[in-house]
Amino acid sequence: MLKLLGRRNAYNVRKVLWLLDELGLAFAQEDWGRDFRPTNVPEFLALNPFGTVPVLLDGEAALRESHVILRYLAAREHAWSLYPRELIQRAHVEAWMDWVAYDMTVAMRGAYLGGELGLEPWCQPQFLEVGRAEYARRMGQLDAALAAGGPFLAGHEFTLADIPAGFVVHRWFAMSKLPQKPEMPALGAYYERLSERPAFRRHIRNGLP
Repeated sequence: MLKLLGRRNAYNVRKVLWLLDELGLAFAQEDWGRDFRPTNVPEFLALNPFGTVPVLLDGEAALRESHVILRYLAAREHAWSLYPRELIQRAHVEAWMDWVAYDMTVAMRGAYLGGELGLEPWCQPQFLEVGRAEYARRMGQLDAALAAGGPFLAGHEFTLADIPAGFVVHRWFAMSKLPQKPEMPALGAYYERLSERPAFRRHIRNGLP
């Protein structure tokens, strides 16, 4: 059986939980990380030397990095509607996944870790202001992309592209300390469209930001 290591309320763990639920896969889960079992112990570092969650165990294999795990699970299950075999279609999906992983990093740290949780050093004004402004700019880019295409990020069907992006959209709407948010109709419609998926409700839009 698959085993997922990482606390259920962790940002990157929740993305994997969402996909496991979408795929209907049986798995065991153990809470590791903040307020739970520490990830800097030899037992965990033998699986992931960086001491980060999630880690997915599949037999003897230990996989790290949430987006790698998403790709692995979809390919393992031959879920080609989520992760197309055709390379150009797959590249479009992966481009959105990488966009979240790289382009959203500064925004998430300043706006969420600083603005919502008040964590140092991200709560300092230089990080906070840049993060909030960048978050709004990136959400504007998503809104424009959805308005021009859609209904999902890679086209007409829900794919892996929508899991990382869907989470940052949820966090945008869920954060309570952001200044007034600009109107983004396509983004709002996308959020409600994702919310029709039971797995999204269980693991993302579940009362946590």
